[in-house]
Amino acid sequence: MGNGEQIDPFISTVELAEKIQNQEYAPTAVVERYLAEIAAREEEINAYVTVTDELARDTARQAEQELADGEVRGPLHGVPIALKDLRDMKAGVPHSYGVKLVGEMGYVAERTSAVVERLENAGAVIIGKTNTPEFGHKGVTDNKYIGPTASPLDTDSNAGGSSGGSAAAVAAGMASAAMGSDTGGSIRIPAAACGVFGHKPSYGLVPLDSRPNAFGTKTHHSVMGPLTRTVKDAALILDVITGYHPRDPASVPVDIDFQAAVEQPIDELTIGYSPDLDVFPVDPRIEQAVSESVEALAASGATVERVAIDHGVSLEKLCETVETTFATTFVGVAAVVEETVGINLRNHPDAVSESLLELLAIGDEKTIEDVAQTGLVRTQLFDAVQDCYETYDLLVTPTLATAQMDRETDRGQDWELALTWPFNWTGHPAASVPVGHLCANEGVAAAQIVGQPYQDDKVLAASAALERAKPWHEHYPQ
Repeated sequence: MGNGEQIDPFISTVELAEKIQNQEYAPTAVVERYLAEIAAREEEINAYVTVTDELARDTARQAEQELADGEVRGPLHGVPIALKDLRDMKAGVPHSYGVKLVGEMGYVAERTSAVVERLENAGAVIIGKTNTPEFGHKGVTDNKYIGPTASPLDTDSNAGGSSGGSAAAVAAGMASAAMGSDTGGSIRIPAAACGVFGHKPSYGLVPLDSRPNAFGTKTHHSVMGPLTRTVKDAALILDVITGYHPRDPASVPVDIDFQAAVEQPIDELTIGYSPDLDVFPVDPRIEQAVSESVEALAASGATVERVAIDHGVSLEKLCETVETTFATTFVGVAAVVEETVGINLRNHPDAVSESLLELLAIGDEKTIEDVAQTGLVRTQLFDAVQDCYETYDLLVTPTLATAQMDRETDRGQDWELALTWPFNWTGHPAASVPVGHLCANEGVAAAQIVGQPYQDDKVLAASAALERAKPWHEHYPQ
């Protein structure tokens, strides 16, 4: 078996898994290689809240013995995976939610979440818990616990949020793949900022067995999904983590062959291209890069047309509405925290980010009628998107409206920042695909590919076609 120094930390997850199963790479050597990358780059990137080095080494030794005994636990046998320190609980491992108070009190997860169980049952090695803003409340990764996470593409820029630690770990070769969660773009925004692939699955495909509140993801749909360096890697992980779970009231028994989708041609797909979802102020350089990616999809065989969504809602009204759904969702989060951990976040301004306190203050002022009124706007947008799908299989938009942000920035709650959150209202599957560099030190533009509910396979097929036409892997700072 190869030693750790011979292992490329930027190898695809699929290829790494194959080499481990063929006993070309020893799981212990693989883990040591990634731990070495973390040791070398963590001070610069700040991707991890907790590095589970001893757990990873123990799991790798067990995986190695299983291989020696002729046993392969599953398709991720021996592969190091990073978990976002938010929903991805691992029993016995410190869990902070990105909150200084929780982290410093030494809170340890009492149970393992359903998604982590599925990853481990497939043989994954948990290598650490990645950074997130408190409870994932904004589109950049920064908190008062360990501070901001940098994009490996430009360490003066923020990794995006809220799954910034996961995206940065993948882009820096500090994990083979990582898990994220997405309530307003929290997988897709950091995927764009770090130049990796991120997939937000259809609502209900990946189980969320949250407790004590199993119904906290409905008004502003929150999902979990992978951040990877290739589309095929994401498909492999989706095959592992999706499927009906009896402890998630939103779980659906839909079966999709994600890995097969990656190989599908896109000749029969029709794609509508909206450069701005009618109202977003998209940077012209980003629009140009995404337009060129749409041309690449057309050259790959898809039928592509520029479209207007015709939702008829101003950006101001959309932002006012999302502020209500998002802020009131986090009032519910704060109530659960007080119930389970015994901390009223509002009473600790020195330890909680001002941005979260401001969000809670907004939510505290909202009424039941305010929340009810948002349903009218959300329905109007949902119907307009569904009308598009009467003609098109997929929609393509930019992921971000702006170039990368400073490592320390207050733009994380700027609703004009990303074209992602409308699809958390609607529940459609959406992926962020890197499509090209902007100017030096200004980041990588990304296209958002949005599919019909439970047609994630078409999203992956188009994403893979775009990856073949405009490969992005040379962006990584190897």
